[in-house]
Amino acid sequence: MTKAELIKTVATSNKGMTMKTATEVVDCVYMTMGKTIKKTGRFSYPGFGTWTVRARKARMGRNPQTGATIKIKASKTVGFKPSKELKSSL
Repeated sequence: MTKAELIKTVATSNKGMTMKTATEVVDCVYMTMGKTIKKTGRFSYPGFGTWTVRARKARMGRNPQTGATIKIKASKTVGFKPSKELKSSL
């Protein structure tokens, strides 16, 4: 599903909601999720799953064009763990 499809679904499932309002709602939800993950390191939506900040260690890698060994710095990423309900429904 794309962002446009999500916005259309939100707008059509709420009678009287315009596409502009649905866009603002979807943008606000994801912006709030991002800010919360950045601030607290975790965002949980019951029945769906949990997003958490995960640390990646520094490691060695290879440049695919030259084959030369390079150092990859330690970094942070966001991981997702689905809830039991979501997993069982798949």
